[in-house]
Parts: sequence; C-alpha cells; structure tokens
Amino acid sequence: MKRFFDNMKKYWKYSIYAAKAELKAEVANSYLNWLWWILDPISFMIIYTFMVELVFNASEQYFQVFVFVGLTCWNYFNTTISNSVKLVSKNKAIVTKVYVPKYILLFVKCLKNMFKMMISWALVIVLMFIFKVPFHLTMLWWVLIIPVLFVVTFGISTILLHFGIFVEDLHNVTNIVLKLLFYLSGVFYSIGKRLSGSLSVILLKLNPIAFIMDQCRGVMIYDKMPNFAWLAMWFIVGCLLSWIGVVVIHKYENSYAKVI
Repeated sequence: MKRFFDNMKKYWKYSIYAAKAELKAEVANSYLNWLWWILDPISFMIIYTFMVELVFNASEQYFQVFVFVGLTCWNYFNTTISNSVKLVSKNKAIVTKVYVPKYILLFVKCLKNMFKMMISWALVIVLMFIFKVPFHLTMLWWVLIIPVLFVVTFGISTILLHFGIFVEDLHNVTNIVLKLLFYLSGVFYSIGKRLSGSLSVILLKLNPIAFIMDQCRGVMIYDKMPNFAWLAMWFIVGCLLSWIGVVVIHKYENSYAKVI
C-alpha cells in the first residue's frame, strides 16, 4: 500500500484540479448552473414525501429531513459506484496517452461527488431549521460516519473499476443491483419500523448503505448514539475492499489500454 499512498500524495493536486474541472463542466451549459445540485435532491424529497405521506398514508417523524438524509447518502454511493464501472473506458484519451494510476480517476469522482454531498448536508441543516428538528451534540458524531461511507464506496468502486474493463455487461448488472438496493435500503422508509426479525437485521447491518443512512438519521435527527462497533466493522471492510481493489489495479493496469 506504500505505492498507493505515494501516488495519492503525488497526484493530490491533479485530483483537486480535475474534480473542480468536472464540477464546472457539469453545469457549463445549464441556465440554472450549480442550483441543480440543490434542486435535484429537493425535488426527489418532495416526490417521495407526496408518495409516502399522501398516497400510502405512512410517514416518519420529521419525514422531509428523514428522506433528504437518505437521499444525500444514497446519491453519493449510487453515483460513485455506477460511474466506476466504465470509468477507464470513458477516460480512454488519458489512459492511452499518459500514465495515471487508475484509482486516481476514481478518486477524482469521489471528490466531485463528495463536494456535491456536502452541499446536500448543508441543506439538511437548513431543513432541520425549517421543520423544527431539535439540534443536539449527538450530531457531531456525523464526522465519524461520513469517512465510513467514503471508504466503503471507494473500496467497492475500485473492484468494479477493474472488472468493468473486462466484463462488458457489468455496467448493466451494476445498475440493476443498485436499483434493487435503492428499495432495500430504506431511503424513504424506516427498515427497523417497517420490517422485523432477521430480515430487518440483515438489511440494516449487512447492507452498508442502509446501515450508514440509519446511523446518519440517528445522530442528525433522533439524538441517538451511533453503533461504534458496526461502524468500525464496516470501516475495516471498506479498507479491506480498497486494499484488494488497489492491489488488483496495480497488477493489471498496464493491460487496460490494450483492452479498451
């Protein structure tokens, strides 16, 4: 892993510059510009609030904030992972001409999506004021949960980045799995309240994004202490996945240009 950390240090400035460039390019031809980063999650929050509260007559306490926290976590996880599968082929011009460690391309995406996620978290605070959610010191534990989300997402993405080069259908399979995972992760409902028994435990503890959503909602909205043991477990799993992905990329990245 020494090579990994050396490369991260070496390409750190490039990663920051590339992430900024991608953020600017994303809204370059848009009339509303960066406002879409605010309007997109808010519009989905309104849709899910309407569907669950009015159509299905079910809700959670502080439901608007509940959904927005879920969408904030999910959007980062979903966008980063779905982009990772075809990341190398979409950067063919870079990969075939200059050497850049392929996980650096992924890290750029992580930084870009992390910036957008931070905007959403700022909106969470605004929504908490609007809907009169009590503020409390437990919210500070949020700083321990977000690194777990980052590491787990990065770890899964490095592995998908590698296999996405050699397996053409992996992108479609990944999108299907992510769509299924969206409904199993409790983005707009509470798994603990709606489900019971072993199924609830499996979805809440063994599904990393569902667990992270639940922990974020607990500390931000409901004044609950995080589950430190499971947070540590998922952080270790994320580090292990990252190590596996980085090792595999180091071993095979010289052949990527030939395949794409």
